Amino acid sequence: MDKRTRAANGRSSVYLGNDGWWHGRVTMGVRDDGKPDRRHVRARTQKDVTAKVKKLERDRASGTLTRPGQRWTVGGWLEHWVENIISAAVRQSTLTGYRTAVYRHLGPGLGSHRLARLEAEHIEKLYAKMAASGLKSGTVHQAHRTLRTALNEAVRRGHIVKNPVELAKAPRLTDEEVEPFTVDEARRVLAAAEQQRNGARWVVALSLGLRKGEALGLQWPDLDLDAGTLRVRRALQRYPWQHGCGDSCGHSRARDCPSRTGGLITVETKSRAGRRGVGLPDPVAGLLRRHRDTQDLERQKAADLWEEGGWVFAQPNGRPINPRTDHNHWKGLLRKAGVREARLHDARHTAATMLLLLGVPERAVMATMGWSHSAMAKRYQHVTEPIRRDVAGRLASLLWDSPSS
Repeated sequence: MDKRTRAANGRSSVYLGNDGWWHGRVTMGVRDDGKPDRRHVRARTQKDVTAKVKKLERDRASGTLTRPGQRWTVGGWLEHWVENIISAAVRQSTLTGYRTAVYRHLGPGLGSHRLARLEAEHIEKLYAKMAASGLKSGTVHQAHRTLRTALNEAVRRGHIVKNPVELAKAPRLTDEEVEPFTVDEARRVLAAAEQQRNGARWVVALSLGLRKGEALGLQWPDLDLDAGTLRVRRALQRYPWQHGCGDSCGHSRARDCPSRTGGLITVETKSRAGRRGVGLPDPVAGLLRRHRDTQDLERQKAADLWEEGGWVFAQPNGRPINPRTDHNHWKGLLRKAGVREARLHDARHTAATMLLLLGVPERAVMATMGWSHSAMAKRYQHVTEPIRRDVAGRLASLLWDSPSS
C-alpha cells in the first residue's frame, strides 16, 4: 500500500510506492492543454528521490525547464528539424548541406542518444571519429554547424535546457588553399576561350571573379555596356526534382511527376554584399558586345526553337546553362589550354589576387568580389606578398646589380 501523504494543491509530494521505489511528483506549471504539468521522479531511497524533487523545484524557480511531452532522441529531433522546421526557411543548396550532415554523419553517430542526455563529450568523440576516417575538416565543421543550429532550435522550443554543442570544442577548420592561376596560365585559358562558344563566360570568371551561379544567372538587362557596368542581382542553381503531388502520381522518379518542382531556378544572392555593381574593363565590355552579336545570330538560326529568357550565357536554344554542364565545359577548356587541373572557383581566386596585386583598396576589392567580411581579403596575403617581394627583387636586380665584367 502506498505510503503517501496528500500534498496541498501545487505542492510537491514524496511517497513510498507498492513497487518498493520512492516516488516524487512536482507541479512544474501548466501544459498546452491547460492541465497541470506534473512531473514524476523515482529512486530507491527517500533521500535520493527528495534530492530529485528539490532539483525539479530549483529548475522551476529558475525557469530552466524542458517541455513536457515527447522524449526526443537526437536522431528523431534532427530529422524533424531538417524536414519540418528548417526546410522552408533556407535555400535548397543550404538544405542539401544540412541533410547530408544529418543523415550521413550526425544521425548514425549520435542518433540513439536521448536529446536531453547528449553531452559535449559525445559530440567531441564523433568529431574525432570523423576526422580519423579521413573526412576533410570542412565536412566535420559542417556537421558541427548543423548540429549547433538544430539544437539551438531545440533550446528555443524548450526540449532541452542548454545546447551541448556550445560546450563541445569545435573541430579545427583548415582554410581552403587559395590557388590562383599564374599570369601565363590565365593567358592560356583566355586564348583557348576565344575559340569556344560562350568564351566570354570564362573571361568574366577570370577578370571579374563572379561565382558560378552569379555568372550563369546574368541577364542582358543586368549589363550596361556603354557605361561599362554589370550588376549582380541573382544566381542560377539546380535544385533536385521533387514530387509536387504528394507522391500520388504513381511515378517512382520525381522528375517524371507531372507536378514536379526543381530544375534550374534563380535565387537571390546569398547576402547583401553579393548584390553588387561591378565595373567592366574596356576589353571585357568589347568582348561582351561581340558575344551579344553572336547570340543574336544564334537566335535567328534557332528561329521557333529559341526560348527567350534574356540569358547572357545560354544554350543554342536560348535556355539557361545547367551548372553541371558549365563545370564540364570548364574542365574541357583547361585541357584544351594545357593548364593544370583546377576548380572553377580558382578563377575567382585569380581575379581577387590580381586586384590585390594591383593595389586596389581592400574595400573596393570586397565590393567587387561580393565579400561580406574583410577576413576574406586577408586569406590572400600569403599569396600576394611573395609575388610582391619577387617583383621587387627582380626590379632591384635589373636596376642596381652591377654587370659582370
